[in-house]
Amino acid sequence: MNEGRNADGGDRSRRIAHRRSELGLTRAEVAARAGMDPGYVRYLEEHPARPSRESLYRLAQALHTSPDHLLGADTDTPPGAASTAVPRPQIRALSAGECRELISVGGVGRVAFAEAAGAAPLVLPVNYGLSGDAVVFRTASDGIIAQNASGPMSFQVDRLDATMSEGWSVLVAGRARLVEDAAELAALREHHSLRPWAGGDREAWVRIEAEQVTGRRVGGRASHTPSGPLSATAPPRPHGAGKGPMSRR
Repeated sequence: MNEGRNADGGDRSRRIAHRRSELGLTRAEVAARAGMDPGYVRYLEEHPARPSRESLYRLAQALHTSPDHLLGADTDTPPGAASTAVPRPQIRALSAGECRELISVGGVGRVAFAEAAGAAPLVLPVNYGLSGDAVVFRTASDGIIAQNASGPMSFQVDRLDATMSEGWSVLVAGRARLVEDAAELAALREHHSLRPWAGGDREAWVRIEAEQVTGRRVGGRASHTPSGPLSATAPPRPHGAGKGPMSRR
């Protein structure tokens, strides 16, 4: 049966299959990460099954997401609204390399910038990708982001698990610019299939060159940085990209 098929699958099943597809993983790879039988992963994707809490947590870890996300419980609730901190939370700073690995799969993050000196910063969500050490995204050519894409801009992305009271956050600070070079635009379109959720005509590409990358992870247990196939999903790095801020360990 085709791995993309989701017969009789409910919302949970679709979320599992979609997240696996986002990471470019096979069912066998997810099963190996989660310590499950590949047939069970297939069953979860194709039927409205109710996995145990332990199985759901292991599956979420394998897919680098949260149980709440797989359950669809985080759709209309701000992160952490219904949870409390664990008794002895642990917090640690992430290296630039760890930060890059965490955000390399792309997704939805937030850009922050000020329209004028002294003005309050605006924070807006964007669908993003990585190009070397730079954050790239598409926006409307006549929109407010494009109009301010020639100066300081920050980018933030996080992943929170309200159920387990743990998560991570990465902040990239740098300078933004509109991509206007034809060859560079062609390369971005070839290597990135960004589809902004907002839709519409968003043909302007913005690039934030990282000058400082920081991050931290918080939780109630020792955690580790994702490894293996996840890092392979990052877009090709241009020549010389290994010397940027996100490459320092």
